[in-house]
Amino acid sequence: MPVAFVGHGAPSLALDAEKGAELSAWAMQLPRRPRAVLVVSAHWEDAPVTLSSTRNGTPLVYDFYGFPEALYQVRHDAPAAPELASEVTKRLAAWEPRTSDRGLDHGAWTVLTHLDRGAELPTLQLSMPHSASLPQLLALGRALSPLRDEDVWILGSGNITHNLRRLDRHGAGAPVAWAAEFDAWTAQALSSGDLDALVDPKRAPGWALAHPTPDHYRPLLVAAGAAGDDVTKVRFPIVGFEFGSLSRRSVEFG
Repeated sequence: MPVAFVGHGAPSLALDAEKGAELSAWAMQLPRRPRAVLVVSAHWEDAPVTLSSTRNGTPLVYDFYGFPEALYQVRHDAPAAPELASEVTKRLAAWEPRTSDRGLDHGAWTVLTHLDRGAELPTLQLSMPHSASLPQLLALGRALSPLRDEDVWILGSGNITHNLRRLDRHGAGAPVAWAAEFDAWTAQALSSGDLDALVDPKRAPGWALAHPTPDHYRPLLVAAGAAGDDVTKVRFPIVGFEFGSLSRRSVEFG
């Protein structure tokens, strides 16, 4: 299976038919149907490594406020993935993973409502340890890479630029310079398979403004690690910006 990183943007993505159609089209282009989905979201940093609920019917996490009521009514009742949880636990034995009763957060379900419209794919979410460095997150992804051969679709969900204080809610047209520069730098590093650059982004143009906190960048490192030898086989199914500075760039490895 390929590995993906999805620029999830605002939670309202779940209700956005136009942006959702791009995600659905991407899923339709997969070489085969995934057996299960493993998601790493910017919105769950917990140590030690933790797995989401493996119980069917676990409620979603609506970890946002101030949005239309319709968004709080969105459901994504995908089957739980206890078998995948067992496999992940074995692969990550060195990380001493634990389980929880937590449901999928909006970094996961807002994209999956379009990538898996029928909520048919068994789905598991994995936390990122907040204490892990970027090289360690790359190593975490590498440990998960063999799951690709078992038809598991590994998804990172974040944003290549993410500064909520700099959003222009009414913005249209070209993005601001610092966002465009960091987005372009990341695309170049990905296209050339430059992992050394990706794990040391503080020297990149625009980094300080693109990521006041690195949480939305970190899932990209897990996805790049999970790509394994396919890290140089990169395409960008979705590009562009919203709100003047929030990159929508999404990545497929493999």
